[in-house]
Amino acid sequence: MIKHVFLTGPPGNYFKRTIYWRCCIGYCVIPGVGKTTLVQKVCDAMKAAEVSCSGFYTEEVRVGGRRVGFDMVTVTGERAHLSRVGNESGASAGRREYRVGQYVVDLPSFENLALPLFRQVGGGSEGDRRVFVIDEVGKMELFSQAFIRAVRQTLDCSSCSILGTIPIPKGKPLGLVEEVRGRTDVKVFTITKENRNTIFPDIVATLQQSLKQAS
Repeated sequence: MIKHVFLTGPPGNYFKRTIYWRCCIGYCVIPGVGKTTLVQKVCDAMKAAEVSCSGFYTEEVRVGGRRVGFDMVTVTGERAHLSRVGNESGASAGRREYRVGQYVVDLPSFENLALPLFRQVGGGSEGDRRVFVIDEVGKMELFSQAFIRAVRQTLDCSSCSILGTIPIPKGKPLGLVEEVRGRTDVKVFTITKENRNTIFPDIVATLQQSLKQAS
Protein backbone atom coordinates (compact mmCIF):
# COMPACT_ATOMS: atom_id res chain seq x y z
CA MET A 1 0.00 0.00 0.00
CA ILE A 2 1.43 3.35 -1.05
CA LYS A 3 1.42 5.92 1.72
CA HIS A 4 4.08 8.53 0.81
CA VAL A 5 5.35 10.23 -2.35
CA PHE A 6 8.94 11.27 -3.15
CA LEU A 7 10.50 13.14 -6.07
CA THR A 8 14.04 12.49 -7.27
CA GLY A 9 16.32 13.22 -10.21
CA PRO A 10 17.69 10.96 -12.95
CA PRO A 11 20.95 9.09 -12.18
CA GLY A 12 24.12 10.99 -12.92
CA ASN A 13 22.84 14.46 -12.03
CA TYR A 14 23.87 15.61 -8.55
CA PHE A 15 21.23 18.30 -8.29
CA LYS A 16 18.27 16.18 -9.24
CA ARG A 17 15.89 15.53 -6.39
CA THR A 18 13.24 13.06 -5.22
CA ILE A 19 9.86 13.88 -3.71
CA TYR A 20 8.22 11.42 -1.35
CA TRP A 21 4.89 10.90 0.39
CA ARG A 22 3.82 8.69 3.23
CA CYS A 23 2.42 5.83 1.28
CA CYS A 24 4.70 7.69 -0.98
CA ILE A 25 5.07 8.87 -4.49
CA GLY A 26 8.41 10.17 -5.60
CA TYR A 27 9.85 11.76 -8.73
CA CYS A 28 13.21 12.93 -10.02
CA VAL A 29 14.11 16.45 -11.11
CA ILE A 30 17.04 18.29 -12.67
CA PRO A 31 18.18 21.89 -12.10
CA GLY A 32 15.55 24.36 -13.24
CA VAL A 33 12.91 21.67 -13.75
CA GLY A 34 10.59 23.33 -11.21
CA LYS A 35 10.45 20.75 -8.43
CA THR A 36 9.33 23.17 -5.72
CA THR A 37 6.76 24.71 -8.05
CA LEU A 38 5.40 21.24 -8.74
CA VAL A 39 5.16 20.46 -5.02
CA GLN A 40 3.31 23.74 -4.48
CA LYS A 41 0.90 22.88 -7.29
CA VAL A 42 0.20 19.53 -5.66
CA CYS A 43 -0.46 21.29 -2.34
CA ASP A 44 -2.85 23.68 -4.07
CA ALA A 45 -4.72 20.71 -5.54
CA MET A 46 -4.94 19.08 -2.12
CA LYS A 47 -6.23 22.28 -0.51
CA ALA A 48 -8.85 22.58 -3.23
CA ALA A 49 -9.96 19.09 -2.20
CA GLU A 50 -10.15 20.29 1.42
CA VAL A 51 -7.02 18.40 2.49
CA SER A 52 -4.84 20.16 5.07
CA CYS A 53 -1.20 20.78 4.04
CA SER A 54 1.75 21.74 6.24
CA GLY A 55 5.53 21.39 6.20
CA PHE A 56 8.30 23.25 4.38
CA TYR A 57 10.11 23.90 1.10
CA THR A 58 13.74 24.75 0.37
CA GLU A 59 14.36 27.85 -1.75
CA GLU A 60 17.49 29.36 -3.25
CA VAL A 61 18.58 32.78 -2.01
CA ARG A 62 20.16 35.00 -4.68
CA VAL A 63 21.78 38.41 -4.41
CA GLY A 64 22.55 40.24 -7.63
CA GLY A 65 21.90 37.05 -9.59
CA ARG A 66 24.40 35.07 -7.50
CA ARG A 67 23.25 32.21 -5.30
CA VAL A 68 24.37 32.88 -1.73
CA GLY A 69 22.48 30.18 0.10
CA PHE A 70 19.19 28.46 0.85
CA ASP A 71 16.20 29.23 3.05
CA MET A 72 13.53 26.92 4.38
CA VAL A 73 10.03 28.31 3.88
CA THR A 74 6.93 26.85 5.53
CA VAL A 75 3.73 26.20 3.63
CA THR A 76 2.27 29.19 5.48
CA GLY A 77 5.13 31.50 4.45
CA GLU A 78 7.43 31.62 7.49
CA ARG A 79 11.11 31.72 6.54
CA ALA A 80 14.43 30.82 8.17
CA HIS A 81 18.05 30.48 7.03
CA LEU A 82 19.14 26.99 6.09
CA SER A 83 22.60 27.85 4.76
CA ARG A 84 24.75 30.64 3.40
CA VAL A 85 28.06 30.87 1.55
CA GLY A 86 30.79 30.46 4.17
CA ASN A 87 31.89 34.05 4.59
CA GLU A 88 28.27 35.26 4.50
CA SER A 89 26.73 32.76 6.92
CA GLY A 90 26.96 34.94 10.00
CA ALA A 91 27.93 31.90 12.07
CA SER A 92 28.95 32.68 15.63
CA ALA A 93 32.56 32.23 16.65
CA GLY A 94 33.03 29.04 18.62
CA ARG A 95 29.96 27.32 17.15
CA ARG A 96 30.56 24.01 15.39
CA GLU A 97 30.44 24.55 11.64
CA TYR A 98 28.39 22.23 9.43
CA ARG A 99 29.37 22.63 5.80
CA VAL A 100 28.22 21.28 2.43
CA GLY A 101 30.59 22.53 -0.24
CA GLN A 102 30.79 26.31 0.02
CA TYR A 103 27.65 26.52 2.18
CA VAL A 104 27.62 26.69 5.98
CA VAL A 105 24.45 25.22 7.48
CA ASP A 106 22.66 27.29 10.13
CA LEU A 107 21.44 24.33 12.17
CA PRO A 108 19.78 26.29 15.03
CA SER A 109 17.82 28.42 12.55
CA PHE A 110 16.64 25.35 10.64
CA GLU A 111 15.68 23.35 13.73
CA ASN A 112 13.85 26.24 15.40
CA LEU A 113 11.42 26.50 12.47
CA ALA A 114 11.30 22.91 11.18
CA LEU A 115 10.96 20.81 14.33
CA PRO A 116 7.73 22.39 15.65
CA LEU A 117 6.11 21.57 12.29
CA PHE A 118 6.73 17.87 12.89
CA ARG A 119 5.28 18.05 16.39
CA GLN A 120 2.14 19.71 15.07
CA VAL A 121 1.49 17.11 12.38
CA GLY A 122 1.12 14.39 14.99
CA GLY A 123 -1.41 16.35 16.99
CA GLY A 124 -4.43 16.24 14.70
CA SER A 125 -7.70 14.48 15.44
CA GLU A 126 -8.35 10.93 14.31
CA GLY A 127 -9.65 10.77 10.74
CA ASP A 128 -8.01 14.01 9.55
CA ARG A 129 -6.67 13.84 5.99
CA ARG A 130 -3.36 15.67 5.89
CA VAL A 131 -0.31 16.10 3.67
CA PHE A 132 3.05 16.96 5.18
CA VAL A 133 5.71 18.47 2.90
CA ILE A 134 9.42 17.78 3.50
CA ASP A 135 11.50 19.49 0.81
CA GLU A 136 14.00 18.07 1.36
CA VAL A 137 15.72 15.19 3.14
CA GLY A 138 19.23 16.18 2.03
CA LYS A 139 22.77 16.55 3.29
CA MET A 140 22.20 19.93 4.91
CA GLU A 141 19.10 18.86 6.81
CA LEU A 142 20.65 15.56 7.88
CA PHE A 143 23.21 17.28 10.11
CA SER A 144 20.28 17.52 12.54
CA GLN A 145 19.76 14.33 14.55
CA ALA A 146 16.45 15.74 15.81
CA PHE A 147 15.31 16.16 12.19
CA ILE A 148 16.24 12.55 11.40
CA ARG A 149 14.21 11.30 14.36
CA ALA A 150 11.26 13.51 13.38
CA VAL A 151 11.23 12.26 9.78
CA ARG A 152 11.28 8.63 10.92
CA GLN A 153 8.41 9.23 13.32
CA THR A 154 6.38 10.99 10.63
CA LEU A 155 6.98 8.17 8.15
CA ASP A 156 5.34 5.84 10.66
CA CYS A 157 2.57 8.29 11.58
CA SER A 158 -0.91 7.08 10.64
CA SER A 159 -2.44 10.55 10.31
CA CYS A 160 -0.66 11.95 7.24
CA SER A 161 0.89 11.28 3.87
CA ILE A 162 4.31 12.80 3.21
CA LEU A 163 5.12 14.66 0.00
CA GLY A 164 8.89 15.01 0.06
CA THR A 165 12.13 15.30 -1.88
CA ILE A 166 15.37 13.32 -1.62
CA PRO A 167 18.67 13.56 -3.55
CA ILE A 168 19.78 10.94 -6.05
CA PRO A 169 22.43 8.45 -4.85
CA LYS A 170 25.94 9.90 -5.14
CA GLY A 171 29.07 9.01 -3.20
CA LYS A 172 28.56 7.75 0.35
CA PRO A 173 24.91 6.72 0.87
CA LEU A 174 22.82 8.86 3.21
CA GLY A 175 21.26 6.50 5.74
CA LEU A 176 17.84 8.09 6.05
CA VAL A 177 17.56 8.65 2.29
CA GLU A 178 18.21 4.95 1.67
CA GLU A 179 15.63 4.06 4.32
CA VAL A 180 13.06 6.12 2.44
CA ARG A 181 13.97 4.54 -0.89
CA GLY A 182 13.67 1.06 0.58
CA ARG A 183 10.21 1.47 2.13
CA THR A 184 7.38 -0.47 0.52
CA ASP A 185 4.93 2.34 1.30
CA VAL A 186 6.86 4.91 -0.75
CA LYS A 187 6.30 5.71 -4.43
CA VAL A 188 9.09 7.56 -6.27
CA PHE A 189 8.61 9.69 -9.38
CA THR A 190 11.45 10.87 -11.63
CA ILE A 191 10.98 14.45 -12.83
CA THR A 192 12.50 15.78 -16.04
CA LYS A 193 11.94 18.79 -18.26
CA GLU A 194 10.14 16.48 -20.65
CA ASN A 195 7.60 15.09 -18.17
CA ARG A 196 7.19 17.87 -15.61
CA ASN A 197 4.02 19.20 -17.25
CA THR A 198 2.39 15.79 -17.74
CA ILE A 199 3.30 13.94 -14.53
CA PHE A 200 1.38 16.27 -12.22
CA PRO A 201 -1.99 14.43 -12.52
CA ASP A 202 -0.29 11.11 -11.70
CA ILE A 203 1.28 12.55 -8.55
CA VAL A 204 -2.00 14.06 -7.38
CA ALA A 205 -3.91 10.83 -8.09
CA THR A 206 -1.38 8.72 -6.19
CA LEU A 207 -1.43 11.04 -3.21
CA GLN A 208 -5.23 11.15 -3.15
CA GLN A 209 -5.33 7.35 -3.23
CA SER A 210 -2.85 7.14 -0.34
CA LEU A 211 -5.04 9.48 1.72
CA LYS A 212 -8.14 7.37 1.03
CA GLN A 213 -6.31 4.23 2.12
CA ALA A 214 -5.14 5.92 5.32
CA SER A 215 -8.60 7.25 6.24
